[in-house]
Amino acid sequence: MTKFRGCIDIHAGQVKQIVGGTLDTAAFQTNFASPLPASHFARLYRDHHVTGCHIILLGPGCVEAAEEALVAWPNALQVGGGVTAATAAGWIKHGAEKVILTSYLFPDAKFSMERLQAVIDSLGGDISKLVIDLSCRRRGDKWVVAMNRWQTLTDMEVNQESISLLSNFCSEFLIHAADVEGLCRGIDEDLVRALGKWVSIPTTYAGGAYKIEDLKLVKELSAGKVDLTFGSALDIFGGSQVLFEECVEWNRREESGYNA
Repeated sequence: MTKFRGCIDIHAGQVKQIVGGTLDTAAFQTNFASPLPASHFARLYRDHHVTGCHIILLGPGCVEAAEEALVAWPNALQVGGGVTAATAAGWIKHGAEKVILTSYLFPDAKFSMERLQAVIDSLGGDISKLVIDLSCRRRGDKWVVAMNRWQTLTDMEVNQESISLLSNFCSEFLIHAADVEGLCRGIDEDLVRALGKWVSIPTTYAGGAYKIEDLKLVKELSAGKVDLTFGSALDIFGGSQVLFEECVEWNRREESGYNA
């Protein structure tokens, strides 16, 4: 079953949609900046039963907005962006359902099992509260995990080996295809197809989706093993190609078995 999952990306305290590959660069591009608070989108997802949504803090000045969103829908949203062994448990205490680990796992761009274990220990050993972000950039026929808001390549490829290893230490994966994130020009079909073969735990893909039919495409490519997030194309984020109501209806039909 492939579901639509919501996102709340916060930059400088404001909900925005950003071209992923431009973060922290001179060519920084914002597709959308909302006049509405993050809590508005949390309530919207809550009221329409869109579960498994994630909040991503893109830099400083975002904590208050994220905490307000958690108050609006406690124990239901995932929080990522700057999460460490020192802060993970605090986010759970503030009402996050799960925390999302990103750059912290890669000191000096090298994967650290020690840091992963430290975060798990801080959560009392409960890996059901942990999501690992393997957002990546394509290099030839491979995908390499990217950190520091997708500007720095790490020593880890996204492949069967890394997916199988990390599946033992978390409950979900979140994977942004950074090269197509925010461009609304289509998903990385090769990556989604590969994820469908590799993953054995819930996985959400984000990047490039721009039409409601992309939900069906992801379902077909991944054999229903990968969920999809829409960003800049979605009407609630200033887009015109995809209606939030259509995504909600897809989920209803999927849960009822009508999308087979």
